[in-house]
Amino acid sequence: MKNNLILIGFMGTGKTSLGKLLAEKLGRGFIDIDQKIEQDAGLSIPQIFETYGEKYFRELEKKAVKEITQRRGLVIATGGGTVKDEENFRLLKSSGVIVCLTTEPEEIFRRTERRGERPMLDSDENRLDTIKKLLEERQKFYSQADYTIDTTDWSPLQIMNDICKRFRL
Repeated sequence: MKNNLILIGFMGTGKTSLGKLLAEKLGRGFIDIDQKIEQDAGLSIPQIFETYGEKYFRELEKKAVKEITQRRGLVIATGGGTVKDEENFRLLKSSGVIVCLTTEPEEIFRRTERRGERPMLDSDENRLDTIKKLLEERQKFYSQADYTIDTTDWSPLQIMNDICKRFRL
């Protein structure tokens, strides 16, 4: 039976913080795929990107997804680009329901301002344009979620309650 609750969406939409709240409320384990990659690699994501590049990071991500989707009863927060890979998306979908968190580009910009933590944004001087471009590229993947919720103006508690009500959790 597939019973994981998987949060997808762009960086800065609240997947990790909301995932922790949901896991606590539902009495489930919580896994953040990016944090798992960092633990397994012994390096931060910016260090992985800087030392080995995005391709290597995506390989680590794929391995983590394969491992995590074998487990049940979890709340899983994916990285922003995890679902760009068809196999990753298929594995996640087969293991649970997928909720996509969205946020306005300007709010993402505000939430991800600190440099050094977001390799996909840190290399570009015009972060807002990069955010908009990446959002557009990833929309076709995000749109395949079972449910989508905009986190721009809602508190984490409101979002959590909406998801729980929607899926009768």
